[in-house]
Amino acid sequence: MNPIEDSRRIPFSAMFNFRDVGGYPGRDGRVVRWGRLYRSDSPHRIDGTDREAFAALGIRTVIDLRRPSEVDRDGRVPDLDGLAYRHIHPEHAEWGLRAHEPDTSLARYLADRYADLAETGTAGLAEAVGLIADSANAPVLVHCVAGKDRTGIVCALTLAVLGVDDDRIAEDYALSTEASERFSAWLAEAMPDAQKPPAPFLGSPAEAMALFLDELRQRHGSIEDYLRHAGVTDAQLAALRDHLLEQDAPAE
Repeated sequence: MNPIEDSRRIPFSAMFNFRDVGGYPGRDGRVVRWGRLYRSDSPHRIDGTDREAFAALGIRTVIDLRRPSEVDRDGRVPDLDGLAYRHIHPEHAEWGLRAHEPDTSLARYLADRYADLAETGTAGLAEAVGLIADSANAPVLVHCVAGKDRTGIVCALTLAVLGVDDDRIAEDYALSTEASERFSAWLAEAMPDAQKPPAPFLGSPAEAMALFLDELRQRHGSIEDYLRHAGVTDAQLAALRDHLLEQDAPAE
C-alpha cells in the first residue's frame, strides 16, 4: 500500500471502512481536498477512544443513507457537540428480492443493483450530493451499513463531478473489500454464532463501479446530466467543485 492510501484510511476499533476521499486528481489539474469528505460503514458503534478520535476530525455533518429499519435496528451516530445528523433514504428495492447467484458475476450483479437505486433513489441521491456541495456542512461523513454500496454511489457521483477519472473512482470503491474482510474478522470474534455475510455484502470489485458509471452515462449523457435529472442544480455542482477541489498539483 502506498503512503497516500495509508493516509486515506482512518483506523477505528469498531468501524472498518472509514476513509478520506481526498487526494485524487480532478478537474484542471486540481486535487480533491483532504479532510472535507469522509466515507464509512455505520458509526453507531462509536464509543470510548473511537469517540475521541471521531470528534477530533471536526466532522460537522453526518449523512446516513440507511433504510429507516436499519437505523431503528442499529441506532445512529452518537450525539456530539456541533454535529448535524441527516438521515436520507434513497428509495431502492430489497436486494433479497433478487439474490445473487453464486455462479454469476458479482460485478454485474452489483452494477445492476446500483443502476436500480440510481433510478428509484434520485431524490435521496440529489439531497445527499446537495448537502456535500454546501461548504457550510463540511467536513461531511457519508455512510450506510457497510459503507460500500449506497455510500459508494454517492461518493462516486461526487468524485465524477470533481473530475476524478473512473479508474480511480473504481479503485476507491474497491478499497471496501479489504474493509469488509476486517469487519468479517471482527464479527466472527465478537459474534461467533452470527452467520457470515453474503458475497454482495463483502465484495467490492472495481468492475462493478466502472460498469455503473459507464452505463449511467449511456442512459443520461453525463454524470452531471444524471444529477440534474435527479434534482441537483448547476449552482450546487459549481459549489461542489469550488470547495472540494484545491489548486495544488496532484501528489506523485
